[in-house]
Amino acid sequence: MRNELDFAPLYRSSIGFDRVFNLLNNAQRLQAIDAWPPYDIVKTGEDDYRIQMAVAGFAEGDLDITQERNVLLVKGQKAADGKDGEYLHRGIAGRAFERRFELADHVRVENASLRHGILSIALKREVPEAMKPRKIVIGDGSFQQAPLQIESERQVA
Repeated sequence: MRNELDFAPLYRSSIGFDRVFNLLNNAQRLQAIDAWPPYDIVKTGEDDYRIQMAVAGFAEGDLDITQERNVLLVKGQKAADGKDGEYLHRGIAGRAFERRFELADHVRVENASLRHGILSIALKREVPEAMKPRKIVIGDGSFQQAPLQIESERQVA
């Protein structure tokens, strides 16, 4: 039994949430989730995150990380191996992969590193000053405005 949510009524009564509804629709459509390479997403602070991917066997030159708007794309493509010999067992996965991460607004990649087969990508959410909450001071109720003055034409003597 498959339960699919219908977001059509929400489209009719909300404005500016198209991206959220598209994300929810796309998440429903994912049938087979590719679990390779394995990864963790860690919240390391109030506005700091880290993605860790197990990419054993890949070198820095084999990996490509791209952020375009609200999507982080991590690709891995191993360079062709020289013929080292005949494999009797091949347990270290070396297949190409592409992993997409949807990022919230104002999240950017700070840096990336590859150590001991773990690719770490540091992310930071930076909310612009204009969008941060601000404290409104409550005054005494008297508004001090400059008196309105009608400008008239000056007479030239």
